[in-house]
Amino acid sequence: MTFMEFFTGLFTGNNLALTGAAVAAIVAGMGSAKGVGMVGEASTGLMMEDPSKFGKALILQALPGTQGIYGLITAFVIILKMGLLGTPVTLTLGEGAFLLFAAMPIAIVGYFSAIKQARVAAAGINLIGKHPGEVGKAITAAALVETYAIFALLVSLLPILFFTPGA
Repeated sequence: MTFMEFFTGLFTGNNLALTGAAVAAIVAGMGSAKGVGMVGEASTGLMMEDPSKFGKALILQALPGTQGIYGLITAFVIILKMGLLGTPVTLTLGEGAFLLFAAMPIAIVGYFSAIKQARVAAAGINLIGKHPGEVGKAITAAALVETYAIFALLVSLLPILFFTPGA
């Protein structure tokens, strides 16, 4: 096999689409892992002083994890569109590139919004440490950041869902 055969075999529509699925799941998942870890660190300090606040802290810690789920959903929908769980479809280079680029909003926004949401949630951990009755405000503040992850999910999913190979 020559280098050119290897190179052209590597850049196929199906490989580009799979790359999009992988990037959506991996990059959004990395942001969620980092975010959940950041809030976990703040939660540990709170629970060292008052273990009874575990449930309230857990809700705030779980919030940045949703972006990774959104990336996984996007990856799964791309895999379904490729027919990998049924009858496989051969995608053109353009179709594969379309799916790759459609995955980018949730990958990029998912990564950054998970980390920003974690910062707000960690601040919420400090709030409930001093004012336990304010957990609703802490959750609301962190959930507002989620709005942008949901927008990115929609921007990624809508083109993918309406994509029809060969159309």
